[in-house]
Amino acid sequence: MEKSMDVIGLGELLIDFTDVGKSANGMRLFEQNPGGAPPNFLTAVSHMGGKAAFIGKVGSDMHGLFLKETLEKEKIDVSNLVISSDVFTTLAFVALEPDGEREFSFARKPGADTMLKFEEVNQDLLQSTRIFHTGSLSLTVDPSRTATVESIKFAKKSGAVISYDPNYRASLWDSEEKAINGMKSLIATADMMKVSDEESVLLTGEKDYRRAAEILLSMGPSVVAVTLGADGVYAAMRDGGVLVPGFRVKAVDATGAGDSFWGGFISQYVKTGRKPSELTKEELTEFTKFGNATAALCVQKFGGIPSVPYEKEVREFLKNNG
Repeated sequence: MEKSMDVIGLGELLIDFTDVGKSANGMRLFEQNPGGAPPNFLTAVSHMGGKAAFIGKVGSDMHGLFLKETLEKEKIDVSNLVISSDVFTTLAFVALEPDGEREFSFARKPGADTMLKFEEVNQDLLQSTRIFHTGSLSLTVDPSRTATVESIKFAKKSGAVISYDPNYRASLWDSEEKAINGMKSLIATADMMKVSDEESVLLTGEKDYRRAAEILLSMGPSVVAVTLGADGVYAAMRDGGVLVPGFRVKAVDATGAGDSFWGGFISQYVKTGRKPSELTKEELTEFTKFGNATAALCVQKFGGIPSVPYEKEVREFLKNNG
């Protein structure tokens, strides 16, 4: 089948109720922002000119319908977004620290995103993509766990490159041990993987990010990117890695930063039409720098999807910031 899609993402689509200060009565105010790691990532791909589609489930409530409209505005294919009257759209309340870091509280027992079944996944759509992307929040419970695993198998068999971004949220797992085992379970299936420095320690037990990347590469992927916050990103392949510095900006909200980085990176990679293992060190550096610029612009605004920049903005930022 002809590959008409650049990237398809499967996983959680939810509302981030983001802390935006206090009311006149001193009560905390939360702003309704569309979010979820895979949709944040796909928005970056779409904003960079890529053809993207999302697979997931929301409730037929005000939040679910708002999320569907949001993805449509971002030019993300929602033909396999399941809208169900049986479950409520997942909500995440996000309290912000002064440095833009976040504390999460989820309303997800169960949330619609966890109830996606593999039978609801459009296999023709899976066959149509160059890259299939998923995170790890869909692995916390069934049926979304099975839907994720089976979709990866099907997409891989159909020739897709598998992209993986394990996203650790302690409150969504029964224990840290189950989280580690769950997140590790997809590494062998991945061709390309993005992980934060904290998550790399969790998955490998190795505090040195270079060594952690080596361990992750030995588990299957051809490309591993370890995000290091303000210090940038260490991107590695089997023949070595590159540390690409981040851009110094005033961060107000880190929501979507890693997703924006990876969406920016993947949007440039997909244009090569090659296997991940065929990338050069120069390309690895260039794509990482592009991703860093995408993330630097993202963290200067509030929310996930609303803060993702467009390609023109990223190119302009790179021109002005070397």
